[in-house]
Amino acid sequence: MTDPDIHSRLIGWLKIILPLVALAILSTLFLVARTINPEDAFPYADVDVSDRLAQPRMTDPAYAGVTNDGAALSLSADEARPEGDKAQSGSAKALIGTYQTPDGARTDLAASAAQIDNAARKITLTGGVDVTSTSGWRVQTEVLRADMDQTDIEALAPVIATGPAGTVSAETMRLRQDTLRPDRYLLVFNGRVKLIYQPLK
Repeated sequence: MTDPDIHSRLIGWLKIILPLVALAILSTLFLVARTINPEDAFPYADVDVSDRLAQPRMTDPAYAGVTNDGAALSLSADEARPEGDKAQSGSAKALIGTYQTPDGARTDLAASAAQIDNAARKITLTGGVDVTSTSGWRVQTEVLRADMDQTDIEALAPVIATGPAGTVSAETMRLRQDTLRPDRYLLVFNGRVKLIYQPLK
């Protein structure tokens, strides 16, 4: 018997054996497989559809952009809801925001609630607002307004700030771009400012 004959016969046997082996494997899988209980199936999300239709909202929304002065702005929240027929405004819960200015400074914002005015391009944070910056300052207030188009953050309620110079209390506070030096940003306290100076050790 020549080699080509052996090869042809081997191919012929494989054509018969391999499908039988595959069939045996499949039948074994079906026989051994556990019976599926429909009650154990993964449940659908527990969502009230009528409530979602009546009050539409987004969970874990995020926004990112760049202001006119080159600062990178990012926002995220646990939940956001549109307000008004034209959806020009909305509200958010547990909002977190970050301003990264071109000079390398970073300012982080956090609040339990926020109102977003898309028409005015402003965000008003309320309920335990916390602001921290890489300059070492931490500011706490109840109401704070931030601009979405430029670096302009203003406290609309009394503030308490702690930082390298000590503790500052004031009626208002504002962080914005320096008009005389556009490459710099100013943190300014106004209205009955009180400083408790703590010199560095």
